[in-house]
Order: sequence, then C-alpha cells, then structure tokens
Amino acid sequence: MEIHCSYDPATRGGNAPDGRKVKSTIHWVSAANAIDAEVRLYESLFIKEDPNQTEEARDFIANLNPNSLEVVAGAKLEPSLAGAVPGSRYQFERLGYFAVDPDSSAARLVFNRTVGLKDAWAKIEKRGK
Repeated sequence: MEIHCSYDPATRGGNAPDGRKVKSTIHWVSAANAIDAEVRLYESLFIKEDPNQTEEARDFIANLNPNSLEVVAGAKLEPSLAGAVPGSRYQFERLGYFAVDPDSSAARLVFNRTVGLKDAWAKIEKRGK
C-alpha cells in the first residue's frame, strides 16, 4: 500500500495557526523501521445478539460468526513495542485496544484486540428501536 501525504508540524494537536480545523493527526510507522508481529482481530462470536434465536431444528451453532477472528501476520508495529511483555496493553490508533498474548516471545510478538473502537451491538440495537 502506498500513501501520499504531506506533513505540517504546525497542525500537531489539531491547532493550525492559519485557522484550518484539523480533525485528526495520523501516526504512521515506517515499514523499513517497523517490527513484525501477529495481530489477532476478534469480532463477535455470534451473528445474532441471542445465539439461541435460530430456525426450527437448528441450534446456536448456526449463529456462529465465521469472521469472528482475523489473523494479520506480518503486521508492522513501531519499534518501541519490541520489548512488550505478555499482559501489557496498548491502544493502536483507529483500531482499538490490544493486549500482548501469552503466546508471545521476543522472537514472535502476538497482540490480541480486546476492545474495538466501534460497537456493532449498539448499532444493531439502535436499528431495532
């Protein structure tokens, strides 16, 4: 993936001296300097809020979410995470909160998303009202 952009240090923190309204600041990681890690992105285990809500003669397994886990191998992370120990928690911008998995080692870091930034169930409940 290639991203073309410009950097204006005057807008850091959202305050531009020329009056522009900066909505966000993106933190990026140079692929050349990044470390590799495995990142596990968990979603809801079931596709329905009530897994037992099924068609006749089917059980809750019919409502398992086939996309409840996405594993990103070779994710690029900033080098400061190289010493992360199992149980440590971090916020990855625009993605959510992550914890270092006990499967991690110095040679192979693994991060699990514990909380995403978007709440899918809240959207579903809103539509139902």
